[in-house]
Amino acid sequence: MTLGWALGDLLTTLFERRLDRAVSGSTEPLPEMCRALLSGRGEVSGMKLAQQVLARYQAGSTEERINFFTFLSEEMDVDPEKVAEAARVYAENPDASNLEALLEVAEPPRQELLRRLNQAPGGTAALVSMRVDLMRAAKANLSLERVDLDFRHLFASWFNRGFLVLRRITWESPANILEKIIQYEAVHEIHSWADLRLRLEPPDRRLFAFFHPAMPDDPLIFVEVALTQGVPGAIGPILTQDRSPLPPQNADTAVFYSISNCQSGLRGISFGNSLIKQVVEVLARDIPGLSRFVTLSPIPGLADWLKDQESAASLLGTETPDPEKLHKLAAQYLLNAKSKDGQPRDPVARFHLGNGALVHDIHAGADLSPKGMKQSCGAMVNYLYEIARVETNHEAYARSRSVAASKSVQALAKEPRGK
Repeated sequence: MTLGWALGDLLTTLFERRLDRAVSGSTEPLPEMCRALLSGRGEVSGMKLAQQVLARYQAGSTEERINFFTFLSEEMDVDPEKVAEAARVYAENPDASNLEALLEVAEPPRQELLRRLNQAPGGTAALVSMRVDLMRAAKANLSLERVDLDFRHLFASWFNRGFLVLRRITWESPANILEKIIQYEAVHEIHSWADLRLRLEPPDRRLFAFFHPAMPDDPLIFVEVALTQGVPGAIGPILTQDRSPLPPQNADTAVFYSISNCQSGLRGISFGNSLIKQVVEVLARDIPGLSRFVTLSPIPGLADWLKDQESAASLLGTETPDPEKLHKLAAQYLLNAKSKDGQPRDPVARFHLGNGALVHDIHAGADLSPKGMKQSCGAMVNYLYEIARVETNHEAYARSRSVAASKSVQALAKEPRGK
């Protein structure tokens, strides 16, 4: 494992040095270099040219990068007339050759360009980083969304679950990996190396991450796990320094208390479902006494929703919100508040319900940090991954956006808000 990370560091360093040499040795305009890359056939020369294109892009200004995306959007787009004609021919005679011709003209040339850029050492990471710029530029220029569709299409194949590697991160993992865990933690900030150690070293703590072979030293997503007795109702006891570690063989519950996506350039490419399922399998195998797999999750959209509820005025801006009222309103929010597409309004709820979990319990005063109070008045929720019902829940959610919940949470959601 350490050897793989060391090799990744070496490849990254070599790639950066090659980029430095490549950018200094090329003066052609970037579009011309891309045309040459698409027309070339030699593998070695193509790889060198791909390095030069990526180097020129990385060294370019914001304006030059936007011009590059505009080139991809306009010159590297499909020809609608050719697509229409090929579709007409195929409709009249749907044989293999006509289908091949249709598929060829229906794929934008920029997809092949991206494939060839990906052949350069470090090309995958460079393209993931490039997409961050593209998404930012597309907010001001909607025509660039066509280019983003192609990035997403290719990334969905390149980051297919079959290519991902699950690794447990420990206190003995390479320092550059540990630094990135601190950097990428998005739910409960890691304040120091000592704080990180408390999440990795005790025997009742686990951290698992997905990696891709093309980015061996950069996690894609990771989950932090606490092994407990019973289902926790607050994050403080999990993160506190003042606790006695629980022997793993005495634990009956695995708590997923933080899940962080690491790569902004892979937004829209889902890894969480596979990550949780595989971690459940690993934990169930290694710790046979575990009988429950739950989350202790934030409710990030709750406070914003409460602002629109007349009965919630007394909850906002107070240090000690009424627990009974907060329970009821949080249940109603999680089970009933919908976005325009019919899915739950809360993004964390969408994630776990879509994975087949159910809303198990709600806790007031569970996260008293400034962030927790601001986003949910301190409330948190347990989502339960009940192995026997995960597939049924997932299918019901996918079919009708059905929100699975425990009887107690269902009862809370039905109570009148003023009760």
